[in-house]
Amino acid sequence: MSGARGAADALPNTDIAAGQLDQRELENYLWGAAVRLRGLIDAGDYKQFIFPLLFFKRICDVHDEEREQALVTYNGDAELVAKKENYQFQIPDGHHWAEVREARSALGSELAQAMKAIEMANPEQLWGVFGDAQWTNTERLSDATLRDLLEHFSTQVLSLARVPEDELGRGYEYLIKKFADDSGHTAQEFYTNRTLVRLMTRMLQPEPGETVYDPTCGTGGMLVTAAAELKRQGKEHRRLTLYGQEFNVMTSSIARMNLYLHGIENFHIERGDTLAEPLFFEGDQMQRFDVVLANPPYSIKQWNRPLFAKDPYRRNMWGVPPQGRADYAFFQHIAASLDPETGRCAILFPHGVLFREDERVMREKLIESDLLECVLGLGPGLFYNSPMEACVVVLRTRKQADREGKVLFIDAAHLFERARGQSFLSEQHIAEIYDVYDKFVEIEEFSAIRDNAALLKKGAMLAISYQVHRSSTGEQQGLGDLKKALGEWDSRAATQRSHLEEMVSRLGGYGG
Repeated sequence: MSGARGAADALPNTDIAAGQLDQRELENYLWGAAVRLRGLIDAGDYKQFIFPLLFFKRICDVHDEEREQALVTYNGDAELVAKKENYQFQIPDGHHWAEVREARSALGSELAQAMKAIEMANPEQLWGVFGDAQWTNTERLSDATLRDLLEHFSTQVLSLARVPEDELGRGYEYLIKKFADDSGHTAQEFYTNRTLVRLMTRMLQPEPGETVYDPTCGTGGMLVTAAAELKRQGKEHRRLTLYGQEFNVMTSSIARMNLYLHGIENFHIERGDTLAEPLFFEGDQMQRFDVVLANPPYSIKQWNRPLFAKDPYRRNMWGVPPQGRADYAFFQHIAASLDPETGRCAILFPHGVLFREDERVMREKLIESDLLECVLGLGPGLFYNSPMEACVVVLRTRKQADREGKVLFIDAAHLFERARGQSFLSEQHIAEIYDVYDKFVEIEEFSAIRDNAALLKKGAMLAISYQVHRSSTGEQQGLGDLKKALGEWDSRAATQRSHLEEMVSRLGGYGG
């Protein structure tokens, strides 16, 4: 549909409410779609159907909006209105939302054909964006259920005028989090705590014109947050170029939809195994980036260690990690992806990367490289749906002169809040942590600065408790010991649970 005929005229049953949807109305509308799938399919599979339908509805409604604008601009001249440049995306004849909605049978087939036709009409932007859901499998999703979903989505018009990009982006993020909430422990692969991402982004300070990369991008939340942070600062966020790679087909599609629905177009999302086959290159060399934000899958066992041992891109410069934990494979990939002049990264890791004995030699080489700028310890529960404590490791290829040969350790394990069973960082927490990082200062019982030489002399031990010392007496000491024991027990239990889950089934997808 080039705009020559009025798809908008085929919407007589759509409720077109006046004015913008407020955020609560939008969230209720979006979650209402998921409610229609309850009891029919697993909660972890909602995203395969809800996100593509939402994106399909949005681009069709915006297309109608663009057509109305073109009719005004060109005084109803059908030939001029139909020109492709009037539309962000092309909707082929017969494949608009309203036309699919009119289908009386084989609704799944009609949806699948429409989505494929739209991808083919917009190959550079949308190829593969709708994912690989089985729309024609009526045993899984009947025509009646699909009809119910389409009719629900049709109760609102998702034009830019009614639902601006920022609002729809927040609604999309709301759905991502809700689906993660329902998916249990493995949601860490699908969702990264957004308050933590805001802190990581602020620490790296991406600037207009720079490149931002997430090698395990999941649903694209870190990339979206990088752009949002620039926008919050009043800077030109559209001048960022965003790159992401994601192993899981559906999750990579969700990431692309997430970026588009936030109004971000300057991005490149590729699907594939980052360790086995990195997909961003400049000539025959791996591409280097200004900023890297990452939450790699922690301690995975199913990865191609022999291939990494012979890595053609020389990403094993510190060594080859043990088969049972690929953390330092991702770590080295990220280090190798940093621009030699401007590169900096913030990586979310479990604390084990700071002290495990079988990774000590790799830690020594990391310290010797003088890339390591900061190790930040965070409180429990910031790994999504897990009690494990997280740490953020910051690398920088060109440190300030007064920071060369030094590492800042920050113990912020006490800075978190809990609500509805989830931990998060308040804006005050983010500001407090960022201030210490930005000033690179020592504060008693909160931060410490250590020379690389001293770290190497003491066995390359980067555990924060070894570097930032807390003192307490009497009952406080006893309470502290109890809390520490409980935290260690939670961590061990979470680790064992993670290992058992991996042995049973390894679900695809990375954090983002």
